[in-house]
Amino acid sequence: MTATAYAMVAQVRLRELRTRIALAAFIGATAWFISPSIWPAVWFCSVLASQAFDWWVFRRYRRNPKWRPDRAYLALSCATTFLGVAVYSAIAVYLWVAGGEIGRVFAIVQVAGGLLHVSLHMHHAWPILISAVAPHGIYFLGLPVVTAIATRQWQEGLIAIGCLLYMSHLVVAVRQSSTTTAALRAANTAAEEARHKAEVASAAKSDFLAVISHEIRTPMNAVISAGNLLRQTRLDEQQREHVTMLTDAGDVLMGLLNDVLDVSKIEAGKMELEVADMDVRARLAALRRLWEPRATANGVGLIVRIAPDVPEAVRTDPLRFQQILFNLISNAVKFTSSGEIVVSVDWADGHLTVAVRDSGVGIPSDRLANVFNSFEQADAGTTRRYGGTGLGLAISRKLARLMDGDLTVTSMVGEGSTFTLSLPMTMAVPADIHEAAGMADVSILQGCSVLAADDHEVNRRILKLLLEPHGCRLTLVENGLEAVEAAAGQRFDVILMDMQMPVMDGLEAGRRVRAGGLNTATPIVALTANALDTHKAAWRPIGVHAFLTKPVDPILLASTLATACAGDGEPVEAAVA
Repeated sequence: MTATAYAMVAQVRLRELRTRIALAAFIGATAWFISPSIWPAVWFCSVLASQAFDWWVFRRYRRNPKWRPDRAYLALSCATTFLGVAVYSAIAVYLWVAGGEIGRVFAIVQVAGGLLHVSLHMHHAWPILISAVAPHGIYFLGLPVVTAIATRQWQEGLIAIGCLLYMSHLVVAVRQSSTTTAALRAANTAAEEARHKAEVASAAKSDFLAVISHEIRTPMNAVISAGNLLRQTRLDEQQREHVTMLTDAGDVLMGLLNDVLDVSKIEAGKMELEVADMDVRARLAALRRLWEPRATANGVGLIVRIAPDVPEAVRTDPLRFQQILFNLISNAVKFTSSGEIVVSVDWADGHLTVAVRDSGVGIPSDRLANVFNSFEQADAGTTRRYGGTGLGLAISRKLARLMDGDLTVTSMVGEGSTFTLSLPMTMAVPADIHEAAGMADVSILQGCSVLAADDHEVNRRILKLLLEPHGCRLTLVENGLEAVEAAAGQRFDVILMDMQMPVMDGLEAGRRVRAGGLNTATPIVALTANALDTHKAAWRPIGVHAFLTKPVDPILLASTLATACAGDGEPVEAAVA
C-alpha cells in the first residue's frame, strides 16, 4: 500500500465533508418527519462530533501526503473511520424500528447509498475501505436478519439475501474500479517517465547542437575571415577564383549549420517570433539588391511588383519574413537558367501575399508534396545538379505556419514554379519605422579605441586584421577578467565581448563592466560562436548594443562598431552567419 493512497482518501473526505453534513441534515429531517422524536437531532449532533474527529485524525495525511503511517496511527485511522460510519448509518436503526414500512425502505436505501459511496471513494486504501464497509454491512445484513429472528417471520430473511446480492455486485464493481485505477495510474506513471525522458533527450539534443554550433563556428570564423582578408589583397585571376571557391564553400557550410539549427528549434517548439514594424518596400528592395546580380549572371531577370494598395509598413517578424523570401528567391535563382523571376506582392483582408514565380525547370506533380519535407528535394538528381540540402523550403513553410500563415506551391515541368507566401499582418505607421537605411559611415572608426575579449588567438588576430585598417586602436585580451581589468583603467569607445571564455565568461564580464567604472555606458557588442536564441537572450539583461555571431561579416562588423562609436539610435540586435 502506497503512503499516498491514504492522502488521497483524506483529500476526498475533506472535499466532501460539507456534502456529508448537508446530507446528514436532510436524512435527520426526513427521519423526524417519518417518526418525530428527539433522536434524529441527537443523531445529527453525534454525526457532527464524529466528522470533526475524523477531520482531525486525517489532517496529518493531508499535511504530508507522502507520510507513511505506523501501525498505531493506521489503527487509529481505521477505528475513526469505523466509528464515523457507524454513527452516520445509525439513523438506519431508528428508521427501521420506528419508521414503519416507509422507514424500513428509507433505511435500506440510506445504507446501500453509504456502501456505494465508501466503496467508490475509499478503495485506494484497503484498510480504510474495510473499516468503512464493515459498519454499513452490519446494518445492511443485520437489520433484516435480527428482525427475522425476533419476529420469526423468516421471509424477512429474503431481504438479507437481496442485500448479499447487492454487496456481491458491489465487490465486483469495486474490484473493477481498483483495476482500472491501477491501470490508469501505471499509464500516467509511464507517460510521466516518457515525458521526462523526452525532456532529457531534448535538453541533450539542445546541448549537443549548442556545442556543435560553437565548435564549427570557431574554426569557420578563421577560414571565412581569412578568405575575406585574402580577397582584399592583390591577387591574380586564378588566385581570386580559388579564394571565391573557399568563401562560397564556407557560406554553404554555414548555411547548412543555420538550417539544421532552425529545424531543430522549430521542431522543439523553441523558435520565438519577434514582432516589429517593417517597411515592406525597403525590405523587398534590399532582397532585390542582393539577388539581382546573381540572377543577371545566370541570364535571368529579377522583377519585383508591388501592388499600390500594399501598406508602406506592417507589423510582423522582419527577420523571419526576410528569411522565407531569401529561401524562395534563392531557389528561383538556382533553378532558373533563362527567362525571368517575378516577385509579386499583394494585400487583401489583412494578409500580405508574396508570390515568387520563376521560369525554371518546374516540379513534377507527383513530387510537389515532398518539396516541403526536411532533407527532401524534387528528385535525387536535384542535389547532384543544383546542390542544397532540402531544408530551405521545409524551414520556410514551418516559419510561415508559425506566423499563422502558409506557404504553397504550383508548378509545371518545363514552365516553372510559383511559391506563394501568405501571412496575416497589421498595418503600421510608416513614421514609426526605424529600419536601417544602409551601412554606417565606417570612417568614424578612425581613432576609436576598441577593447576586444576573445580566448582564441586566431580570432584575436582576425579582429586585428579586420579593424586596424579602419584606424581602430585595439586592446586585445584573452578572457573576461582581463577585460574587466582593462575597462577599469581606460575609457573605451566600444567593447567587443566573446561569450565562452576561461577564467571569466563574457556575460559576467559584461555585468561587472556595467556595474560601475569608466565604461558603465560604453556600448558592448557580443561577438560569439554561441548562436542559439538562448545565448542571445542571456545577453539582453546586460544591454548589449548588438549580437553578432561568428563567422563574422567584415562589413557588418565595421558598420556595427561605427554605429556604436557614433552613439546612433537605440541598442540593436543583429545576428549573422
